[in-house]
Amino acid sequence: MMKTGLFFCFLAFVSLTTFGQDNSQPTWITTNTGSQTQTAPIATGLRVFTCGNSFHAWYVPYVMADMAQKAGIEGHVIVGVSKIGGSQAIQHWDVPDDKNEAKAALIAGKVDVLTLACMLHPDDGIEKFTRLAYEHNPNVRVTIQEFWIPGDIFKWPLPDGKSVLDFDASTVESLKALHAPYFKEMDDYVAALNAKLGKQVLFVVPAGQAILALRSKIIAGEVPAFAKQSDLFTDAIGHPQPPLEALVSYCNFAVVYRRSPVGLSIPDCMAHANNPKWDDSLNRLLQQIAWDAVTHEPLSGLPQSTPTP
Repeated sequence: MMKTGLFFCFLAFVSLTTFGQDNSQPTWITTNTGSQTQTAPIATGLRVFTCGNSFHAWYVPYVMADMAQKAGIEGHVIVGVSKIGGSQAIQHWDVPDDKNEAKAALIAGKVDVLTLACMLHPDDGIEKFTRLAYEHNPNVRVTIQEFWIPGDIFKWPLPDGKSVLDFDASTVESLKALHAPYFKEMDDYVAALNAKLGKQVLFVVPAGQAILALRSKIIAGEVPAFAKQSDLFTDAIGHPQPPLEALVSYCNFAVVYRRSPVGLSIPDCMAHANNPKWDDSLNRLLQQIAWDAVTHEPLSGLPQSTPTP
């Protein structure tokens, strides 16, 4: 799903790259902070640490590692994973220092990419982690995964009586109205923090936008694998079924490795579910939706509207 009016300061000039070009020639986005963000696809493995809740840390590190392997990327490393259910980023920051593996890895300069997720609103933990990471590795990138709103209601914890079937009552218009303020708040926060740093260090993974695009297609009857929106989720909160895990992980993969996931084989999380509807056709659709979302998100770090190979 594309957003309008959210291009902010980081899209002053865009130097486009096309697939098939020599990746040894770096490609850059120039920002109005005077800094440049490299956007060329990454072919070598990265060291990734993840902090997040069950919409992120429970599966993204492992599915993304599987995708890197399927893409022929050697050397991808899961440095560590900090899991706290329903958490804000600050809760991972507040883990005591003697037990805080994320801080230790960042201070040691052992992380190329730190991936974060938080509930509903950005919080101080994002800036604290970003500054610490940048202090110890000037080339580090930090990503924040934008959400899909749990239970299609902007309230946490969810009120009693919610059912997974409630997702089916949502319309394209209601989903846009619910998520637009949230997406704007997250993007505004990311843009402001990058401006403080004078460089784009923090990047947006537009998973929520991708999920809304998929749900819009389901509402329109364009996705044979899903008869209704609630088929995407395991519960009223909105925890993902394997295809949604794949979609969210494709978004993360695209931002982390700055390359399209289109053409990768079915990830293990879908293949091992043994659901005949979750086939190559669905996998290709998920890949295309993820790439479209990432290349239309101004803060993803990729040139806008990069062609799908």
